[in-house]
Amino acid sequence: MGSSSGQSNSSYDLSFKILLIGDSGVGKSSLLVSFISSSLQDLAPTIAGQERFRTLTSSYYRSAQGIILVYDVTRRETFTNLSDVWAKEVDLYSTNQDCVKMLVGNKVDRESERVVSREEGIALALEHGCLFLECSARTRENVEQCFEELALKIMEVPSLLEEGSSTAVKRNILKQKQGYKAPPSGGCCS
Repeated sequence: MGSSSGQSNSSYDLSFKILLIGDSGVGKSSLLVSFISSSLQDLAPTIAGQERFRTLTSSYYRSAQGIILVYDVTRRETFTNLSDVWAKEVDLYSTNQDCVKMLVGNKVDRESERVVSREEGIALALEHGCLFLECSARTRENVEQCFEELALKIMEVPSLLEEGSSTAVKRNILKQKQGYKAPPSGGCCS
């Protein structure tokens, strides 16, 4: 999704604002670390994941192009809180109507402890108009797919694509997507 040459952020073709939200301890930071790094340590809870700081995060919803709602498949309350708390917060604070949402069930590597079925996850995703995926930050199962699918969906929405890219790249991507044919050189009409 970005330049692999190690240059600064300005060298990226596309840049998206993606939020990971859900209860504390569901693995939001672990998913992100697993995606960007080959190693995964046990991470301490981060400030944004702690529910008592939720009132500070409303400004983070502004202009988000993608939102990943994460729950732990081994803790039912993290799943029910997606509807009871987090989806309501998205509706209340998200300023981008075209924002792409994805529901992610994390910790599928702990299958013997599972209390939320895949079918329940799919049903909730359909109810809230989300993409759906189950993954494991620990084993990295489906982690790349999670972020790649979200980015590809964002790229399918012209209003979101415009927000996340440089002008030249934006024009080229939109032309490719719309099968645009440039006018012949030497005139504006054919």
